[in-house]
Amino acid sequence: MLRKTLLATAAIATIAASLAACGGGSSAATVPGTNYTAARAFATTTPIKHLVVIYQQNVSFDHYFATYPNATNPAGEPAFTAKAGTPQADTLANAGLLTNNPNMNNPLNIQLTGSAGSAAPFRLDRTQAATADQVHAYAAEQKAYDNGKMDGFPYYTGIETPGGVGAFGTPGQVMGYFDGNTVTALWNYAQNFAMSDDAFMSSYGPSTPGAFDVIGASYDGAVLVKTSVGPFTLPSQPPSASKAAKSAWYSYYINDGLGGYSIINDVDPAYDVCSNPNDQVMMTGKNIGDLLNTAGISWGGFMGGFDLTEANANGTTGCKRTTFSQVVGASITDYIPHHNWFQYFKSTANPTHARPSSVQAIGHSVETDGKTPDPANHEYSLHDFFDAVKANNMPAVAYLNASAFEDGHAGYSNPLDEQMFVAKVVNYLEQQPQWSSTAVVVTWDDSDGWYDHAYHAPTSYSYDPQADQVNGPGQCGPAGGTASVGINGKPVNGQCGPGTRLPFLVISPWAKPNYVSHTFITQAAIVQFIEDNWLGGQRLGPGAWDTKTGSMMDMFNFSGSGNVPPLYVDPAKGTPLASPPAGSTSPTFTQAATTS
Repeated sequence: MLRKTLLATAAIATIAASLAACGGGSSAATVPGTNYTAARAFATTTPIKHLVVIYQQNVSFDHYFATYPNATNPAGEPAFTAKAGTPQADTLANAGLLTNNPNMNNPLNIQLTGSAGSAAPFRLDRTQAATADQVHAYAAEQKAYDNGKMDGFPYYTGIETPGGVGAFGTPGQVMGYFDGNTVTALWNYAQNFAMSDDAFMSSYGPSTPGAFDVIGASYDGAVLVKTSVGPFTLPSQPPSASKAAKSAWYSYYINDGLGGYSIINDVDPAYDVCSNPNDQVMMTGKNIGDLLNTAGISWGGFMGGFDLTEANANGTTGCKRTTFSQVVGASITDYIPHHNWFQYFKSTANPTHARPSSVQAIGHSVETDGKTPDPANHEYSLHDFFDAVKANNMPAVAYLNASAFEDGHAGYSNPLDEQMFVAKVVNYLEQQPQWSSTAVVVTWDDSDGWYDHAYHAPTSYSYDPQADQVNGPGQCGPAGGTASVGINGKPVNGQCGPGTRLPFLVISPWAKPNYVSHTFITQAAIVQFIEDNWLGGQRLGPGAWDTKTGSMMDMFNFSGSGNVPPLYVDPAKGTPLASPPAGSTSPTFTQAATTS
């Protein structure tokens, strides 16, 4: 796999040196009231002193960008009109697959959906924002890809919304896509900043593997602390045949071939007080947090609902806090343990959800005395990020995951609630003095099984006889190949990839405006950027994903002046605003969207 090296020029070094002293805001090299090194003072290879990763849930690239930049613009929906000169992207429309699609010709799909037409791509409008959760299991997605034929999505990953009509009421729903009249903010961010049309999940499967990808961690080295199931066995029924058939595809581990285990589907982290008591794992490899800790770089993982001391307005507390979504029509639990990247690793976990010793300590390993380990251990609630920014203590690296109702995951979230969250975060950050040295990455953990037409032949091989199916039974990669290495440097099964293509946007004064990058990357490009920007190009070691990706540097222009203007958007409509919206300097994340 081609790896592009980080661009380093004299111009970048000059800019970085000047920003090291200031970086926006106070020029002090320490966090006010402490002896902590402030993020603005860390040496970096680029002008970026603050990286914010908005990590959402379960969307394929085509599901949100199938016809970009051409929206339907029906009456009553927010309008979108592309700028002149908008570059071409590898979209479903440009590939000519809207009306002549291989899924329409597969008898298995027609058997389930009722007609070839119900296995065709179709537009979802704002009234259809609340869709069913599709099948997004490791083996099911590989079967849908069918050795690159891309023709098995309704049969293997499609789930209908009960009571829906047409394809919306059949497993053909998996072929549905939204356009710029629903995911309006994202299309406007793509117009004004940079987007990739060649970004993939490192492997196939759901949220837990995706959470490992974006922090660079290998899937192998799992310790089964509690388990109620055996290793994955390929079911005889397609997952869309029944609820029981669907669940059978989600057994979460396989034997790695060396006497250990690899994680391929969702499972909760061990010792998290909110985790499922019957199934829990811990991982023994490294993640990017370990490298940041060693280097003393400030960082944090910020999860919606993580603060168990809070009570929601509806009276819910602790692990059971919920928020009502008008779009979904249900109360949704805020915190989901198997989405929490860093909780699976002893070195970066906060099992009891302990609170930080102070706002000043957020992002740092020790309390303000400089000696006592901070109880939060870099794991925080979402509001802690905004508290830290307000206290002039914005971490160098921050991973943000919304409360579940706003995270975009079909079945309990939706693109309208998700847009509220993303827009509020970006609107807020664009008004901060640190914005001049900030980059925001918006991406997603996995595809949810939603159809995407782009296929990338495996470059990370795996040959588990049950779970691996992309190139044939028991096969991910060429026949007779060797599985990719794990954390011990030896071949292990369970890391078949790359998987499905995902949206990936960079929002920053240093982003290339209205730019589509065609450089292959995975979510681990974020980890590689952190390593190259702050850590001198250090890598996590064997089995990690940071050496299996291209570089996201193509989406930046560090030879320019870093003056791409901010874009403020209406959180409800996603449409551009001339000035920041009211209330955006103190954003709240409990207001759900509506379909209007």
